[in-house]
Amino acid sequence: MSLKLAELEVRQKVLQERAAQERADFALHFEPIEKPLFWADKGIDAFNFVRSSPVIWTSVFAVLAHYKPKLASKVLATGWGAMKLLKSAKNLL
Repeated sequence: MSLKLAELEVRQKVLQERAAQERADFALHFEPIEKPLFWADKGIDAFNFVRSSPVIWTSVFAVLAHYKPKLASKVLATGWGAMKLLKSAKNLL
């Protein structure tokens, strides 16, 4: 039994070394796109935060409507149309 256990330990060590080498190779190839992916991840997080916070949407639109009412009406019409389009496309899929 101890011989089989020793073989397994040797095999485990070989596999751990191989995994470490593969991680290093992957990190080397991943390095050029690491920064753009970091910023894309931050953008997705910010978008999800704004999407999940209706107070922010309401406040921004209220300020826009107060200072630029014509622009606010255009934004409202465009946003409403986009929402209807997305909902209908979602229903088709």
